[in-house]
Amino acid sequence: MTFLRISLLFAVASLLLGGCATRPVNPPIIQYVPTEGPLFEKLHQNRGDQLDLVILAFSGGGTRAAALSYGVLETLPRIQVVSASGKQIRLLDEFDVITGVSDGSFTALAYGLYGEKLFDMYEKSFLKRDVQGELIARNLNPLNSRALSSTGWGRSELAAQLYDEILFNGATFDDLDRAGGPAIAVGATELSTGSRVVFLQQNFDVMCAELGPFKLSRAAAASSAVPVALSPITINNYGGSCGYHKPQWIRQLTDTYKPPRPAGRLLKRLQELRELDDAEEDRYFHLVDGAVADNLGLRGVLDILETFEALRLAGQPTPLDHVRRIIIFVVNSVSTPPTNWNTSENPPGTLAILSKTGVPMDRYSSESVELLKDIDVGQE
Repeated sequence: MTFLRISLLFAVASLLLGGCATRPVNPPIIQYVPTEGPLFEKLHQNRGDQLDLVILAFSGGGTRAAALSYGVLETLPRIQVVSASGKQIRLLDEFDVITGVSDGSFTALAYGLYGEKLFDMYEKSFLKRDVQGELIARNLNPLNSRALSSTGWGRSELAAQLYDEILFNGATFDDLDRAGGPAIAVGATELSTGSRVVFLQQNFDVMCAELGPFKLSRAAAASSAVPVALSPITINNYGGSCGYHKPQWIRQLTDTYKPPRPAGRLLKRLQELRELDDAEEDRYFHLVDGAVADNLGLRGVLDILETFEALRLAGQPTPLDHVRRIIIFVVNSVSTPPTNWNTSENPPGTLAILSKTGVPMDRYSSESVELLKDIDVGQE
């Protein structure tokens, strides 16, 4: 009798564990409330020297990106710099913004959440752990087979569960905001349009979606969801249901016959965002690796800085009018080793081709860096 009862309990447990899974649904905004404006307007209030705007960008590049970004971050407390106002300050305390894509998003989000406590736990909890092996084991586990076949719930949701258990501990973007560190901006790519989706409330406003309850683990899973190897992370679009309208600072550039030339990138970005605001046409968005659209995590920074340049040329005030220096550090982990393909008549195989996907990304990244050098927002 006891053996029978145990067998029945085990069978029920197996069915429950192997049953269909329901993907997390991001909640809608009921009524849109305009934000304070561009990202840098509110994040430059409490960090470092007010005369400096300092940005740290973590690129994609697989596990190497998570390790290299952390290695750089770990050295920053030991580096002293002289700020624009002449103060001696730790370089780590100067950063106003940290961006991240793909595996660089893990370091960005984790530092934003834990601050310097990260230095005591990141290596053990994440970097030196066989995360890839654990993901493979979970995907091969028969108990997960039915869940993996559920609508909207794929390998990346399974990965998000693992990231939540070992690193983020259930934290959401609300928790990230309360942490009080630098602004964190991690990005993914919308699969059908190729548009960048940066996990900031200003971008989710267009979708009439709340970002606050969104788990950091799902954002990291979306940002690092390499197409084919991992499934997209699906989010709901409620665009058009909350009364969203363009903020005043955007209308200063769009509602004019001839906007300043630097506004071209902003206008292109607004065109991308308009594709997100029609829930009748696009009820869901499927997010994959952020490196597909922006391997350095710099395109959003470019958008904002060129917007400020355009506002300045139009004679409008900008949040950077008091800033004397804009400093951007880029941690580029992309590796494109040379090949001997051109010595053979036979074309490379599929696996070899996949290993070189970083080549076009690297060229695109170089173009982003050169564009940054050309921006003039009126600073020294």
